[in-house]
Amino acid sequence: MSIRLPAFWAVIPAAGVGARMAADRPKQYLQLGGRTILEHSLGCFLDHPTVKGVVVSLAHDDPYWPTLACAGDTRIQRVDGGEQRSDSVLNALLHLHEQGADDHDWVLVHDAARPNLARADLDTLLSELANDPVGGLLAVPARDTLKRVDKHGRVLETVDRSVIWQAYTPQMFRLGALHRALADSLVADAVITDEASAMEWAGQAPRLIEGRADNLKVTRPEDLEWLRQRWANRR
Repeated sequence: MSIRLPAFWAVIPAAGVGARMAADRPKQYLQLGGRTILEHSLGCFLDHPTVKGVVVSLAHDDPYWPTLACAGDTRIQRVDGGEQRSDSVLNALLHLHEQGADDHDWVLVHDAARPNLARADLDTLLSELANDPVGGLLAVPARDTLKRVDKHGRVLETVDRSVIWQAYTPQMFRLGALHRALADSLVADAVITDEASAMEWAGQAPRLIEGRADNLKVTRPEDLEWLRQRWANRR
């Protein structure tokens, strides 16, 4: 018997410039397999039967978004992004509230530059967390030996990698709880690097769902080249 997956909203913070890519445009607009990275990142959600809608947070003066075919998709709503990722996500959540979304609705936040999300991973996340009291995120166990270093780059100790995971996206939380966690942590000037860290700051313990390691976030030129080679080999 198939598992009934919950309905959800998707939020894509895409206001960053991706300076480490040293490209002529924000990295989410670089080409990969005939489409932009952002279009691929959106595609997995737009193709999903239980998506209620998608909110994309963009720079106010973004000149690239209007050129994409998906910019005219009525399922996608655009909002202005903020200076930090957390600001962009919070703006999207505020917009969902203004549009009548319920506090209990699931929201999945996904990196704009993570174009290789597998549908199977998305379905696993939705099914595993459908009735979870907190929510959680896709993640991958650390594989390499990890070192903790001092300010001079000297090794202090080898870290037990069995308790270390890399946080990926999507990250899945209830709209109301995530909204409160982000808003309160920003007021407190807390260091928030992703949605899970905001929930942790609020005293919650998000659940990790193991996903594929190739759900790569494009950060440097070699990341994009790796994906291009991998996708070319699919043919």
